[in-house]
Amino acid sequence: LRHPPKVFASLCTLMHSHMPALPPCQLINQTVSLEKEGCPSCHPVETTICSGHCITKDPVIKIPFSNVYQHVCTYRDLSYKTFELPDCPPGVDPTVTYPVALSCHCGRCAMDTSDCTFESLQPDFCMNDIPFYY
Repeated sequence: LRHPPKVFASLCTLMHSHMPALPPCQLINQTVSLEKEGCPSCHPVETTICSGHCITKDPVIKIPFSNVYQHVCTYRDLSYKTFELPDCPPGVDPTVTYPVALSCHCGRCAMDTSDCTFESLQPDFCMNDIPFYY
């Protein structure tokens, strides 16, 4: 079934006009939980992270052994801050370092600075909140 170009363009315009706008890749404020092995509790801090949607493509024709890279919202520039966790026992270094996003872009997921999994833990997740049974 082929539509004349004007009809097809009208259909595309109609479809896009009814789609909700997705937030673009941008800096957002986020509470993250800082924790360290040997320290009994987590501490929430406010930082900036990259969040939002990027345009992606999925090829119709799949070619074996070809690389297809999906762009994700990730850090362009970042810095690190340090925080001293309270309540750490003597002998445990209470210092924790965490990233602060300075700018974001849509690009390939960098495994060394980002969680590239399909479903990751929430930023405020705390391992110490999970009961451990011996």
